[in-house]
Amino acid sequence: MFMNDEELYQRLLNGDKEALEALYDKYEKLLFSMAYRTCQQNEMAEEAVQELFLKLWTRRAKYDSTKGKFSSWLLTVMRYTAIDLLKKKENQNYTLEDNKDYDEYEPSTEDLLEWKERGEMLRKAVQTLSNEQASIVNLFYFKGLTQREIADHLNLSLGTVKGRIRLALKHLKKELGQLKEKGGLGDVT
Repeated sequence: MFMNDEELYQRLLNGDKEALEALYDKYEKLLFSMAYRTCQQNEMAEEAVQELFLKLWTRRAKYDSTKGKFSSWLLTVMRYTAIDLLKKKENQNYTLEDNKDYDEYEPSTEDLLEWKERGEMLRKAVQTLSNEQASIVNLFYFKGLTQREIADHLNLSLGTVKGRIRLALKHLKKELGQLKEKGGLGDVT
């Protein structure tokens, strides 16, 4: 019996370990990839993925279906989890030694193709933003700065940064929707 993400999440909230396993199996590679891009270390990316699923299991991260898709929410939680872990490790002056026995993560050809297609569409959509919006989106989503750090870095008010991010995301969602209609972009919104 096929269950969508929200059904699995509800089962997880009721203590269903199989639902947790199903979500892990479905999203582990994608989440690891995002964590790795942030942390740049296999061990830390693995730790971030484990931390995320621990948050789900212990209900420290709560999904609200009225605010967006489960997959988008999960990726957002992963991003913040990885950033928090990276900052925590940096504050402890913690360095990981390279482990030569560790198998490098190898995404499948299908994953690589899908990520490439989505990346191209996202780059096209970001190019339609104003320079200010594109700069803030880059700092927030790709450099991992907080809204407060962006405000300080660009000498803007926090409200201005929040507003520009909100407008940029609204614009990107519209643009990605149009690109999806034109070119068959997968499920990115």
